Amino acid sequence: MKSKSAGKVKLTSFDDLFGTGEAAAGETVTSVPLSQLHTFKDHPFRVLDDEKMQETVESVKRYGVLMPGIVRLHPAGGYEVIAGHRRWRACELAGLTEMPVIIREMDDDTAVVLMVDTNIQREDILPSEKAKAYRMKYEAMKHQGIP
Repeated sequence: MKSKSAGKVKLTSFDDLFGTGEAAAGETVTSVPLSQLHTFKDHPFRVLDDEKMQETVESVKRYGVLMPGIVRLHPAGGYEVIAGHRRWRACELAGLTEMPVIIREMDDDTAVVLMVDTNIQREDILPSEKAKAYRMKYEAMKHQGIP
């Protein structure tokens, strides 16, 4: 006897689940000099030169940067890194001079939410880092009118 609920299951494609590695519609990936990158103001997550970083460096040396960082224009010139601080450091340690990025226009609150959401799933985050990140996200969401 066939299960009626099985017919209700919608299978999602691999690309829907994991993305295609391409930028969203209308966005392009471009390479920018590492010297033009600036860290995100009050970035709560540490970037350590530990064993995991060395693995990332080896991956960057072997395959390049597989997922571009996300940046926005920095008021002092160059770009502020929203997502990709570890990739940026791995590029430095691998001896690269540029990193692929997606340049997005976004306000401070949107940038905070994106920065937190792209980092919070990492395994090695300290409770104090999580607390600061969630506090930053909460404040940003309040500014946006999201309860």
